[in-house]
This record gives sequence, C-alpha cells and structure tokens, in this order.
Amino acid sequence: MLNLKNPDLYINRELSWLEFNTRVLKQAQDESLPLLERLKFLAIYGTNLDEFYMIRVAGLKKLFSAGIIVSGADRLTPLQQLKQIRHKLHQEQQVVEYCRSKILNKLANEGIRVIKYNEATKTEKQKLSKYFYEHIYPVIIPIAVDATHPFPHLNNLSFGLIVKLADEEDKSVERFGIIRVPRVLNRFVQLDSGTYVIIETVVAQHVEDLFPGYSLLKYASFRVTRNADIEIQEEEADDFMEILEEGLKLRRKGEMVRLEVGSNADDEIINFINQHVNVFKDDIYKFHTFLNLSSLWQIVANKDYAHLLLPPFKPKNLPPFTNEDDIFSILEKQDVLLYHPYESFDPIVKLIQTSAKDPDVVSIKMTLYRSGTNSPIVKSLIEASESGKQVTVMVELKARFDEENNLIWAKALEKAGAHVIYGIKGFKVHAKATLVTRRKDGKLKQYAHLGTGNYNQATAKIYTDMSYMTSKDDITNDLTRFFHFLTGFSKKGKLNELYMSPSQIKPKVLSLIQNETRQGKDGQIIAKVNSLVDDDVIRALYKASQAGVKIDLIVRGICCLKPNVKGVSENIRVISILGKYLEHPRVFYFKNDATQVYISSADWMPRNLVRRIELLTAIKDENSKEKILQILKLQCLDNSLAHELQENGSYKKVTKGNNKTINNHKILEDYVNRVSKVLKKETSNSALALASRLLMES
Repeated sequence: MLNLKNPDLYINRELSWLEFNTRVLKQAQDESLPLLERLKFLAIYGTNLDEFYMIRVAGLKKLFSAGIIVSGADRLTPLQQLKQIRHKLHQEQQVVEYCRSKILNKLANEGIRVIKYNEATKTEKQKLSKYFYEHIYPVIIPIAVDATHPFPHLNNLSFGLIVKLADEEDKSVERFGIIRVPRVLNRFVQLDSGTYVIIETVVAQHVEDLFPGYSLLKYASFRVTRNADIEIQEEEADDFMEILEEGLKLRRKGEMVRLEVGSNADDEIINFINQHVNVFKDDIYKFHTFLNLSSLWQIVANKDYAHLLLPPFKPKNLPPFTNEDDIFSILEKQDVLLYHPYESFDPIVKLIQTSAKDPDVVSIKMTLYRSGTNSPIVKSLIEASESGKQVTVMVELKARFDEENNLIWAKALEKAGAHVIYGIKGFKVHAKATLVTRRKDGKLKQYAHLGTGNYNQATAKIYTDMSYMTSKDDITNDLTRFFHFLTGFSKKGKLNELYMSPSQIKPKVLSLIQNETRQGKDGQIIAKVNSLVDDDVIRALYKASQAGVKIDLIVRGICCLKPNVKGVSENIRVISILGKYLEHPRVFYFKNDATQVYISSADWMPRNLVRRIELLTAIKDENSKEKILQILKLQCLDNSLAHELQENGSYKKVTKGNNKTINNHKILEDYVNRVSKVLKKETSNSALALASRLLMES
C-alpha cells in the first residue's frame, strides 16, 4: 500500500509560492499584453517578493536560528529551503532585469522615458536642479557615519544612497555617509507627461551640496528589508489596541533579512553597509538597473498613457438590482449570487447604506478584515451607530499590513458608539459576513451577506470574488449564533446550516471529499482556492483520485499537492489562472453531495482551517448553484490565462492548440456587457434564465 505521507508526494510551500511569483513574472514577459500592463505585473512581482522576504524568509531564518530541523509534509529543513529560495531568486533576477529593460525600451518608443540624470538634456538638467532644491533638498536626510556619528536606524524598506566622500582640504581623509530618501518623495522625478528620472541619480548630482566641504568619490543606492511579522502575546495585554500599536512600532525594528544594492556598489561599499546591517551574503542582491520594482506603480498610474493598459471594465448592476425595488424586498423574494468584479459590489454597499438610514433597521452586525481607506461601508456603520442603531463590528486588528488602517476605523467606530470587538484570543477572524435586523409587520426580519472577499470597494474592482445575499431564516439564524459566538463566550461554536472553523470546516471538507471517494469513477470535485497546503486535505484528494474521482483544482497561488503521480494523483488536474483580475474566491463543487456547491472565506491551509475563524456556506438556491457551476467549468476550460501544474512543481502555460481561445476574464466581461444591455427591461425571473443561457453560450 502506498504511503501517502511520503515527502516525495508534496511540494514545498515556499518553493510553490516562488513558482506563483514566477508566473506573475511571465505575465510581464507576455508580449501579447499592452506595455503598461506588463509593467504592472513587474510591479506586482516586486511587491510580492518584498512581502515574501519580510514574512516567509524571515520566518525560515527564525526557525533555523531556533534549531528547528524539519517543517512541512515535504520534510525540507529551513536551511534547505533558504538555500533553494536564494538560488532561484538569484537566477530569476537576471530574467527580471532583462524583462524590465525590454519593457522600458519599448515604452520609450511610446513616449515614456525612464532615464538617469546624465541622460537628460541640458534644459531637463536645469529643471532637475530646480526640482532638487525646491522638493528634495528640504526633506532629504544626509547622515555622517564615523566614530562620533553612529550608523542610523533604517526602517523596513528604507531606501537611500551610500556615499564615499573626500575632504576637500585634505584629500587623504575619506569618509562614508548615508543619504536617506524618505518615502514622501516619489521614486522617480517626473519632468513632463512621459519623462521619469531615477531620483538617486538626481541626488547623487548634488551630494556636495548635502555634505559641504567634501567631494563625492563614489556612491551606490541601497534598500533594506526587515522581518515585518508581528508577534503579539495577547495573554500579557490588558489593552489589545495598545499592544498592537507597540507591535507596529517594533515592525520597523525587525531583524534585517535582505539587502539590495545598485550597480555602482563595489565590494568596499557593500562591506561598509553590511558591517552595519549584517545580512547573510546570499541575501544581498545587486541590481544593474534601479532598485524597488514596486515603485513602477508610479509609471503604471500615468493616466496620459492609459491606452497602454488593458481596456478598463466598469462593473455592472444586473437583475434583480436594475430596478428601483428596495434591497430588502429584493432579498425577501429571492437569493442573489454576485460574481465580482463583473457584477458590481454596489449592492453590498447599498445594503449597509440603506440599513444605516432605514428607521426600521434595529441592528447591523459585521466582520471587517480589510476595509481599505475612505470606506463608504465603515462610514455608514458610523452613521448608523450615531443615529442610535445597535452596531456590532468585529474589526480584525491582526490583518497583516492592514493593522494601522483597521486601528483607525476601530477607534472611529467605538467613538460613534458601536460595539467593537478587537479579535478573538488565539485566532484571526477572517470570515466575511453581515447581518441586518429589521422590523417588519411587527416582527423582526433578518438579511445576510456572506462573501469570499473583503468589504473593500476598491479591491472589489480588481479581485474576483463571490457574494451571497439572502433573507432565508436558516442562514440568518446561524449568523445570529455566529455573532453571539464572536461577542460572548462559547466552547462549542457549532452552527447548523453554516460551517465555522476551527471546529467545523475541515471535517466537513474531508467528509465531502470522502463521499465522492465512495462514488469512485462517478465522483467529481471542482475546487477553487488561493492556496492548497493542508496535509489531511491533500491526502484525502489523493485517495479520491486513487478511487477514480475526477478532480479539477483551480489554485491561484501555493499548491503543495503533486498532480499526475502514477498510482496516486493521475485523476487530479491543477491549474492556476493569472490575468487582468486577481482570482480570489474559494468555491467548491461536489457532484454527489445533496447541496453540491459551497463558497467560503477559507483556503485549504492549516491556518484557515484550524487557526482562524472562517465560514463555509452551502449554496442551496438553484439559480445561484447553476451560476457558480458554469463559472467553475468555464475556468477549467481556460486556455489563455491558465498554467497547469506539473509533477515536478513547475507550471506549463495551457495552450489552445486548434481550439477556440478561452480567456475567462474576457468572456465574462463580454457576457456581463451583453446581459446588461439586453436585460434592462426584463423581469427578474426571465433575466436570470436568459443570463444563464448567455453564459452557457459564451
């Protein structure tokens, strides 16, 4: 009998993540995409890599320092993982630099120039000098480094110049200094609509103004990355908000984990800075072009060149949200399943805004994980609370990299009189749920929203996610119990119609997989997640495959399961879809289950299944089920944006061959545009029927 715990059957999670980022980089290399779209993917690649080093590499270094030998089903040690990560990234750096140069060269033909100071014209240099004294000189920070001037503290992702200077009165006296370039300054000085000058080349031209009496011998740009994971001992904190604020301060002081330097950096300059930041030699990356790929967003955002991006798409309101009926009467008549960003996020915003103003609404309960800045939803919650409604909000202060923003909203909500919950001890609350209670005909009626994504109107335009809206009592009664669990004490935390982690989702998922396994060749599973890591789920899928179950997995990012292993996973196909939108829903289809279709906030990872508060929702409404299944089948057929996972952990782009091109993002955009034109005057029932037919035709 095969040992399904054999490490050879598992892909390392960190290396799988690197493969995901490689797929992002391949999007930047895709010459069929518009130039700024390619540059955008290069910026995403860089942003992703920053976070990977801040969190994952930093974590591996901690494990190594603590003497931890084995972690994960693949049994690679932290040191083995670190070695493979560094090897891959140093190799991939050459691809990154070639790709960046190629894109920038082509952008120059379109009128976008990214240049150094010495490549500017005489007139441009005069403008740059003026700009330096008016905008850079007042805020830049020159720092001497010697026996009486200690090396400065550098915050995470600090950027600047290392300079070697000579005393003009005594040329034999040489000194080192640092010039910190604050984040308030743009990465590029924009001279006109399409000309961007790399800021350190402008600063280097004026070093002698920053250090009077010294002449510049040489310089190099640098950027540092620190461990940015916050460890909070909740048990020791009487005031969780206070400890979080302290944690955010400590983030800026985490251990250095990466050093990036510019092409001018010779051994002397690298040795100088590294004796202070103390980064392992293989975590030093020398770039021949400018540092900080994420800064390319500044260029991507240039509206004068929007034609060099993919055509924008405006999310649509489709039936039943195209008439003037109030949202409560709509949800009393039918359940609604929305697929963002093709279908607008406005109905969810409208639910909260209407509830805040409606005199019959008595309470609003909601979870907030990443709400974004300037959130209309949070503003409506504040308004509702100030008007006397009972508002209960679970604000997850441990949402990584959104902690400060969530802290601001939490304080504003509390000030308005809302009951704010700041987290559940030992768990992150990642569930996406809203419950509105309203008086109707002398009784209380409840309305619910359950989603796969965050209550963030901005990301709802670029992330694909699903929203389920209902007034069914079995769902709303369970949500009442769910919010009681969040606000009170409960050792059970068990729901009847919904499933909640850490106690219910994993057993339910395993049960659903096992049920298909019992059906053998008549079994079928389609699962769409961001990440697949959990060992027990993977082993259950292996057993299902061995029994003959047909399994399609749509996994955007990390996948530790190996497909196509003889005798183990021959019936499992894994694809990853990368394109115009970030694939974000967690959606599941089990052919032989009575309900068949589920949506969830939880990925198939241990952290989601056993260390977070998540929700899994069974979709019983027939129209919603059919819609979800059609979307899943369409994505399984994608031959334009899909990459298929190979047994060795690499990915191969799915090609169309002689088949029709299937780009699921474009098909769904076209479908929604057609439906919005055709169905404006249709009734809800005929609209849903026609929408379903049009999608099948697409």
